[in-house]
Amino acid sequence: MNNYNGKILTRGSSQVRNRFVKKDGRCNVLSTNMDEKRQRYLADFFTTCVDIRWRYLLSIFCASFLVSWLFFGIIFYSVSLVHGDFEGQPEAKGDGIAVAGLHGPPSGHTSGGPTQRIPCILHVHGFVGALLFSMETQTTIGYGWRCVTEECPVAVMTVVIQSIVGCIIDSFMVGTIMAKMARPKKRNQTLVFSKNAVIALRDGKLCLMWRVGNLRKSHIVEAHVRAQLIRSYVTAEGEFIPLEQMDLNVGYDEGTDRLFLVSPLVIVHEIDKDSPLYTLSQADLEADDFEIVVILEGMVEATAMTTQFRSSYLAREVFWGHRFEPVIYEDRDHYKVDYSRFHKTYEVPATPHFSAKELDEVASQASSAASPASAYRSNRDLIPRSLSAFCYENEVALSCGEDEDEIFDSQIVGMERAEERRTSVSVDFQNKFQDTATATSGSHSVMCVLDMDNNQMEFDILQTAIPLDPVSYKSEQDI
Repeated sequence: MNNYNGKILTRGSSQVRNRFVKKDGRCNVLSTNMDEKRQRYLADFFTTCVDIRWRYLLSIFCASFLVSWLFFGIIFYSVSLVHGDFEGQPEAKGDGIAVAGLHGPPSGHTSGGPTQRIPCILHVHGFVGALLFSMETQTTIGYGWRCVTEECPVAVMTVVIQSIVGCIIDSFMVGTIMAKMARPKKRNQTLVFSKNAVIALRDGKLCLMWRVGNLRKSHIVEAHVRAQLIRSYVTAEGEFIPLEQMDLNVGYDEGTDRLFLVSPLVIVHEIDKDSPLYTLSQADLEADDFEIVVILEGMVEATAMTTQFRSSYLAREVFWGHRFEPVIYEDRDHYKVDYSRFHKTYEVPATPHFSAKELDEVASQASSAASPASAYRSNRDLIPRSLSAFCYENEVALSCGEDEDEIFDSQIVGMERAEERRTSVSVDFQNKFQDTATATSGSHSVMCVLDMDNNQMEFDILQTAIPLDPVSYKSEQDI
């Protein structure tokens, strides 16, 4: 157990660490002890409504309309009550009253009948009628039965205010629901990362690789990818950082982080001296505890809204010495993608078990050696041969691996034979040179001609130059 900030961390070394980012992209972070959290969330109420769950948003949607209807219904009922519209009303509501109320003279007299009091709202005889009139006003249903009269200016102003408030509530709720339905977060459901990442050789260098795919025909515009390594870190001063974030270069400088995501692609991080994984070997991978967060960003083609898709790989989800199986094949006049193989990998026994740092050190030592054959042997010993090697990447046929093995084996045999010839020639040269030097008494010089292509040696004893005697010298014609 470790003591950190006065708290005891009970997670043992053998216990699996919690994910910082879940496989579906959700961040596994819970914020607590926030000051004025409720006020801050209400200050950005629109974003809060977009982020909350659908059931809560629909509850707010229904509650806003019910509260507004009830509020203005109470106002209409109060205005009618104060105006005395509910006093002395006949129990039987006949056609005469209806006609008088709707089509009678404005003086309030019915034709040939007693004087009638004109109410603020026609045909509202209680709170239920006021509530129905409020609903009809805000929703602009307009049944034509209940209506406001000129007797009460307060009722007229209430109708105007309710119409404005109703438009505001409609606009806000419709905008919120549309933003929640069209948000690019749902586009992530059709983007997929591979379940595992792999480490293998590519172009002679150790690389961390994972696969990303797009399940829809519509493209992700300006798609680019990035990755971060998250692990605990202790500084030189002894400060403990529980979640240190370090960038993994996936080709930002060269522009290879920009993706044309039409078919599944393999993202490559070259493990070089600038990589946080430079000292990671296979044994370290099995015992290490880290998390790699991968992020894909781009614009949705249909809405031009930016989306971000995330996933993560724990150390146990990174396979050493594996590659991804091919998923794209040429079929007649088009290319076919087999997503049943998207997450599948195959083992590459030729992958060295050493870290990229150790491989670079061995390569530098071998390059500084005198014999190039010894450098070749040292590198060959670090990279074991495989009888079932597969060819590059997932966009070529699997059958070309056997041809590469035959070519590679023939090259190895040729280099071994050349080395044996050079060794035998050097030994024979030393022995023959010593014998020839001994035979010559030191007054003669020896010239050696080496023919490495034909594996032959010729020795000539150089005689001392003697001036020619003109008397004894005869030309070739005389002879």
